[in-house]
This record gives sequence, structure tokens and C-alpha cells, in this order.
Amino acid sequence: MPASDLALLEQAAHEAGEIALRYWRREPRVWDKAGGAGPVTEADLAVNAHLERLLRTARPDYGWLSEESADDPARLEAEHCFIIDPIDGTRAFIDGQVGFSHALAITRGDRVVAGVVHLPAQRTTYAAAADRPALRDGKPIAPSAQGFEGARVLTGKPSLDPVHWRGVAPPVKRSFRPSLAWRLCLVADGQFDATLSTRPAWEWDVAAGSLIAARAGCVASDLSGAPMRFNAARPLTDGLVVAPPALHGQMIAAMTPRMVLPGGPLDAPPPAD
Repeated sequence: MPASDLALLEQAAHEAGEIALRYWRREPRVWDKAGGAGPVTEADLAVNAHLERLLRTARPDYGWLSEESADDPARLEAEHCFIIDPIDGTRAFIDGQVGFSHALAITRGDRVVAGVVHLPAQRTTYAAAADRPALRDGKPIAPSAQGFEGARVLTGKPSLDPVHWRGVAPPVKRSFRPSLAWRLCLVADGQFDATLSTRPAWEWDVAAGSLIAARAGCVASDLSGAPMRFNAARPLTDGLVVAPPALHGQMIAAMTPRMVLPGGPLDAPPPAD
């Protein structure tokens, strides 16, 4: 990875934040995407357009995968690829909440090698590279040492249904935050103990945060416990479990084993944010 890739992502994320804040709490235009894919705002598209111009001009040989861009199959042949969520937590953004973020990642092959999650309304930036520690606003971060009993888990209610847990609800305390990328960073930072999704997750929601969590000392996996892979033809992960190593192992052991039938567990795309 070129030494300046992480700096490029950080610059881009902060510029994205400046654009987003011009629309935030100012009643931006909102409409629904086709196919029940959820809401989008003029801010999402403005941020996406700026990021694509900036990043693809700087790295013309890198592929491009963004929630708000038409998918270009050429990305599958590129050695490196940008994976971008212009605004993660669009509903929170529309509601004027502070819990939205910009999630920017670069992959090499199927691994994330640089990632930034920036929360402009909170003036907070998480960043990591494959060979560097995870940082929050320039300072190293680390996860908690909490065990399974009483763990503070960021997740939606459906993920705690006993059907996912060998018939017994897990002994955890549930919380929720609107941006999935932010959830991964909060676990990396030790503010919560784990994050979990039993639904498929779009790559742009988790690519940057998964690296930040891993470089902080967490394990970031799909629901089977396997490492997440990125820049796939269909850019979905089979759910996620992100936690410090001991807690991650306890959660995977307590969950109902995955049954991958023809067509796989990714047939139903996740709900939009």
C-alpha cells in the first residue's frame, strides 16, 4: 500500500464531512431508492460525487465500489479498490442526529489495507492501516476485556432472537447506534464490548470499520467465524461478529451453527440504513 493512501482517505473523509454538514439539519431533499433500498438524500449524492472525483483522480488504477454509484465490474480486476459509504446512517442524518459517518476503505485483493470512519457532527475520526495501530483522533485505541456475561453488544433486536443462539437468548446487554461503521469503531475503542449482525451486511458498511477493529485488537468475522473478505462480485458479508478475541470465541460458540443452503445465506439483502 502506498504510504499516502491512509492520508488520502483521511483528507477525503474530512472533506466529505464539510459537505455533509452543509445539508445536515437544513431539510435536504430526500427520496426513496428503487426496490425498497431505503432513503437517499441530496447530501449522499453530493458527498459521493466529491469522493469519486477526489479519490479516482488520485488513484486512477484503483477500482471503485460505493453505495451510491452504479457497480463497475472492472473493480474485480483491480489490485486495489476503494469501498465507500458516502453517508452511513442516512436515516440518522435525515433526522438531524449526530450518529452518521463517512466510511472509506481501500482493499488490496480481498483484504482491507486502509480504513477511515469519520463522524463530522461529533468531530471524531477513526483510522487504521494494515501495518499500523488503530487510532481515534490520532491516539491509539484498544477494546474492552469484558466476558460474555453482561457484555454490552451493539446490535438490532432480531440478532438476539434465541433462534440464533442454540435456543437460549444470550446473556448480554443490547444497545444500538445508527451507523454500522461507527458500531465497529465503538467496539474497537472499548466503549462497547461487541457488535453483531445476523443479517447480511453490505461491504461499504463494514470494510473500513473491520480493519479499525482488527488493528485495535478485535476479531472481525462473519457469522461462521471466518475472516471477512471484500471486493466480492456480490458485495455482501454473511453477517458479522466483532469483539475482542475471547469474547468473540464465546459468542461464536454460543450461536446456532450456520446452515448454508443452495443460494447461500445472502439471498436476502440487508435493510438500508
